[in-house]
Amino acid sequence: MNPGLQYPMFGPEIQCPHCRQTIPALTLTDTYLCPRHGAFEANPKNGELIHLQSGRHWRRWNNEWYRQHTHPDGIRFEIHEALDKLYTQGFRATRVIIARRYQELMSGYLERSTPWRSGQPEVTAARLYGLPVEFSPDTSDDACWEVINFDLEKEPGVPVRYPYFRLFE
Repeated sequence: MNPGLQYPMFGPEIQCPHCRQTIPALTLTDTYLCPRHGAFEANPKNGELIHLQSGRHWRRWNNEWYRQHTHPDGIRFEIHEALDKLYTQGFRATRVIIARRYQELMSGYLERSTPWRSGQPEVTAARLYGLPVEFSPDTSDDACWEVINFDLEKEPGVPVRYPYFRLFE
């Protein structure tokens, strides 16, 4: 018997999506077991890893796990954490690019501003935590957007007004 067929689709071990600890696969099953977070089941049909206790879904891109969100607060919280991390590293975000698959989910949660410019048509700019928001290109143009949730454009420096403290206003 081929030893590779004894393990789930991601191999004999993976990193837990929650704690990043290396966790083993249970042989002859589609399950990985984290001592801290419990069982994760690999779904070979769609390439997702499902946390059995919470029902959260994860997908992998470049050996990193990305949670697949079903509620806007989940992705907003994840973006907020990434902004905090940038701040502690001495960077400021200049723009948020969110995966197009979340456009409908996020539309009601984005700040809208309509800048007034004389002679210019009215343009509505979407913002999140004070940053301009754009949505990703189509997944046929860039396959990573099928898995990753967002990207932050950044530059060195501290934000002028640190707007990220307003988590759920």
